Amino acid sequence: MTKMTYAIAIDNAINGNITEEVREKLEALKTQLAKRNSGERKPTKTQRENEGLKEDIWAFVSENGAKRAGDVAGHFDISGQKASALLKQLVDAERLERFTEKRVTYFRVAEGM
Repeated sequence: MTKMTYAIAIDNAINGNITEEVREKLEALKTQLAKRNSGERKPTKTQRENEGLKEDIWAFVSENGAKRAGDVAGHFDISGQKASALLKQLVDAERLERFTEKRVTYFRVAEGM
């Protein structure tokens, strides 16, 4: 007799061979998945650092007016890709707004902030 694994239990269930052993194994899998997907997760170290950096970026843009992602990247010594991602997060949070002028994208403090 082979050991009942999750894969074997799923195969048996798909084929319609649901025994008590298969049922128990699938219930255990269901419980395990529910436990894994529940609960609060702490932000990672990088996410915590990025929150502080986003506050600094917002302050920089609010003090200096509209800026490009490249300006922000140069000022904070980060990559343009990271600057763009952080600016997008600020736009999604409605703290900054994005506008284009002569095919160049700028970011400024959102109205009402």
